Amino acid sequence: MLEWQTGKVIDIVNETESTRRFYIQIPGVEKFDFQSGQFVTLDLPIHEQKNKRWRSYSIASAPNGTNVIELVIVYLEGGAGTTYLFNEVKVGSELTLRGPQGKFTLPEVIDQDIYLICTGTGIAPFRSMVKYVHENKVPHKNIHLIFGCRKLTDVLYLKELQELQKNEPNFFYHPVFSREQEVGEGMYTGYVHKVYEQLLANEKPAAKFYLCGWKNMIDEAKQRIQALGYDKKAIHLELYG
Repeated sequence: MLEWQTGKVIDIVNETESTRRFYIQIPGVEKFDFQSGQFVTLDLPIHEQKNKRWRSYSIASAPNGTNVIELVIVYLEGGAGTTYLFNEVKVGSELTLRGPQGKFTLPEVIDQDIYLICTGTGIAPFRSMVKYVHENKVPHKNIHLIFGCRKLTDVLYLKELQELQKNEPNFFYHPVFSREQEVGEGMYTGYVHKVYEQLLANEKPAAKFYLCGWKNMIDEAKQRIQALGYDKKAIHLELYG
């Protein structure tokens, strides 16, 4: 069992109206060692029962040899965990955390196309993955990051990922907006499903699919991907909420 450690909040950035990026340093270690796609669990003082105090969040930063990690967290109306994080936690606050945990990670050798499909803060593990691939010059086939949210004002890491698409060969970023009528070049309206279905309409290469976000999106994606002819073993998922 992993030990609980103390983390210190060293910066908080308002990313959107309802989303914040929390930068947490773990002073007890020189290097916080994790794989892109893993998560940490916070023990928040919001309940007497342990399991009602625990909240897990994917690490949004890539492993970089430091003891600082980034979490991107959306405020949930009435949610005890995010209410505490948004109202009580400031720069300098200490948080009890455990990790890294999880097996939602890229294969060691990326010899198939990869589809990273997410909604909202489900982008966190994928942002970590693509940053890691880019910064460490990991050889790979095509990587498609399909990110869905409601409005342009809800988008996360837009400029960073657009820039990465320019600088990383065979990386493609597809932002999708369900509540917008008109969007810019390289963007889509509607839902994430139509994007991967369009990309795979003519050719079905060997591929792995990683799904992260709300259950409804994941359930629908699983069905649609299998309907395209892919085996369910090619689908990996991380549920949020």
